[in-house]
Amino acid sequence: METVKFTSTGLVHGNYWGGGKGSYKAEKLSADTKEELIEKATKMIEDGSLDGGMGYESLIGALLNITKTTTIIHNGKPFTNEETECEFIGELTDEERDFLLECEFNM
Repeated sequence: METVKFTSTGLVHGNYWGGGKGSYKAEKLSADTKEELIEKATKMIEDGSLDGGMGYESLIGALLNITKTTTIIHNGKPFTNEETECEFIGELTDEERDFLLECEFNM
């Protein structure tokens, strides 16, 4: 038997109230497929709920670290493999993408 699960962490990039932009941690998400996870995160950017409590005026985009976890049972024991990739979502400029990568690297 094999099970696959997708989870994400990352950073959002948004417009502060009163001017300026910045990043903050994104809500942790999970889904059965990568597409479902990205769709969920994209909707959360649109409604402003992907940020982890910062309270932006509006969200521009996000850098998601998406982890695919595959678990198999062999001889009654679970074996797990994890693969992680980065995915940008939203309307980010190249400079905003670089900013998010720099923020992620310095965390």
